[in-house]
Amino acid sequence: MSRARCHALFLAAVSPRGATTRVAARRGLSAWPVLQEPDMEYQDAVRTLNTLQTNANYLEMVKRERGDPQTQLEAMKLYLARSGLQVEDLDQLNIIHITGTKGKGSTCAFTERILRSYGLKTGFFSSPHLVQVRERIRINGQPISSELFTKHFWRLYHRLEETKDDSSCVSMPGYFRFLTLMAFHVFLQEKVDLAVVEVGIGGAYDCTNIIRKPVVCGITSLGIDHTGLLGDTMEKIAWQKGGIFKSGVPAFTVLQPDEPLAVLRDRAQQISCPLYLCPPLQALEEGGPPLTLGLEGEHQRSNAALALQLARCWLQQKGYQDAGELKASRPSLPGQLPPAPVFQPTPHMQQGLRHTEWPGRTQLLRRGPLTWYLDGAHTTSSMQACVRWFRQALHRCERPDRGSEVRVLLFNSTGDRDSAALLKVLQPCQFDYAIFCPNLVEMASTDNADQQNFTVTLDQVLLRCLAHQQHWSRLHEERASPDPWSTPGQEQGGPASLLLAPHPHHTHGASSLVFSCISHALQWITQGRDPVFQPPSPPRGLLAHPVAYSGAMVLQEAAAVHVLVTGSLHLVGGVLKLLEPSLSQ
Repeated sequence: MSRARCHALFLAAVSPRGATTRVAARRGLSAWPVLQEPDMEYQDAVRTLNTLQTNANYLEMVKRERGDPQTQLEAMKLYLARSGLQVEDLDQLNIIHITGTKGKGSTCAFTERILRSYGLKTGFFSSPHLVQVRERIRINGQPISSELFTKHFWRLYHRLEETKDDSSCVSMPGYFRFLTLMAFHVFLQEKVDLAVVEVGIGGAYDCTNIIRKPVVCGITSLGIDHTGLLGDTMEKIAWQKGGIFKSGVPAFTVLQPDEPLAVLRDRAQQISCPLYLCPPLQALEEGGPPLTLGLEGEHQRSNAALALQLARCWLQQKGYQDAGELKASRPSLPGQLPPAPVFQPTPHMQQGLRHTEWPGRTQLLRRGPLTWYLDGAHTTSSMQACVRWFRQALHRCERPDRGSEVRVLLFNSTGDRDSAALLKVLQPCQFDYAIFCPNLVEMASTDNADQQNFTVTLDQVLLRCLAHQQHWSRLHEERASPDPWSTPGQEQGGPASLLLAPHPHHTHGASSLVFSCISHALQWITQGRDPVFQPPSPPRGLLAHPVAYSGAMVLQEAAAVHVLVTGSLHLVGGVLKLLEPSLSQ
């Protein structure tokens, strides 16, 4: 790619009038002026929550302490006791505990929705949130209300404040620990029949692992992520994930590579945890109708298969009769995990799978000429699944009778993730434009406390976006190499290829731009053509550079614009905040 095609539009960041803003930005994104909100009580609660700790700080703390996992778990138990609960109280929640690298949130969502179809009152704790922090704590699939969040937050916060010891290292819990404690309190107060609890990071050292008697545990597909904390091999990561196993508590996992699967098997055997391997969803469909999933993407079938086993096991453990009729069982082979039962999914299970919703994961929004493809993939393997879904979705789209089609990538990646590897997976999608921006919704304010970030400065996140752009530029220069997704001997777009829709290139090639916030990026991409996202006026200088100007002309005239938003769930959440205003209400 020529240097002329790599451009950064730091509009508000470099304005001569923005000197004060730049100084504030170097101190942290939280330094932006705070606007008054109608729901100030809720926003005040979230701002106070934000001061406790952020995820990045939590990770650093866990790294320092991970030599003795009991140190962390005992500290969490102490926080729980100070909040007025004992670990034994959590047994009342009838918990389904789920970890994994890929698809754990989707598996939780499937599991919760299946059991809710039986008329059960469900609690669901997950992370991260997309738009509002209260999304992390759900009752019957819905985020708890601002009022309920505020009430429980201040009750727990004051209780911990009253019992803290400033001379010790356990004065107040960090951000994620606090929300975990709060979820337990909410679920107990709301008298849920069960709680689906998603592990935050890992398993063995995660603060959710104070759960001593879950009803059933699940491990989704494993991959490489959070290597600084969990280890840099699949085997090390499998050991961490297997830390949620409990003696006598049934556990299920999906097909994994041999080495990490052996680690899980050994972990389970050491503590007498019965661990089962889920059959593919196809085995449960044999002899019955095909199962319809509410979440798109072939990879969701593995998540749904695990969710069905978790839900069925929970129902059986709790004495429910309508848990699916067994089909022919399959014997386990020596040295292998015993297979989970093959059964006929009940109408309640089929309904649950069909009605599952999980925003920001293989989500499609059609808005006039624009189609938004939103997926928070942030590991190499999950990005491969995202690319498969994106290409298949493109293939299903009706081609316009006349006019051009434009493909746009909106990307960001944070933490210790290998953005170059993620972008390499995306390269064969033949994007006309690659847009990079930080996970910052607006440039001029952080009036919404739910999406404040205290760990990084504006300079840091913009420099990272520039690094993404440089990676993309290098990949574009290497584009003459064969497409790793294509099958030899097949035409691009053929049945054996994932490049299912032939895509004529524009003369400008794959130009890339960096914007200083999500709102500016969306204003350039949409060109006023999205019927919902209608900002009052574009910022000065949005089309200042020739590439931005010429690209705007292309986007204005295109018959169809396909936008893939990926690389970070926080980025997806910021985009959804602007495209779906109802999520902020």
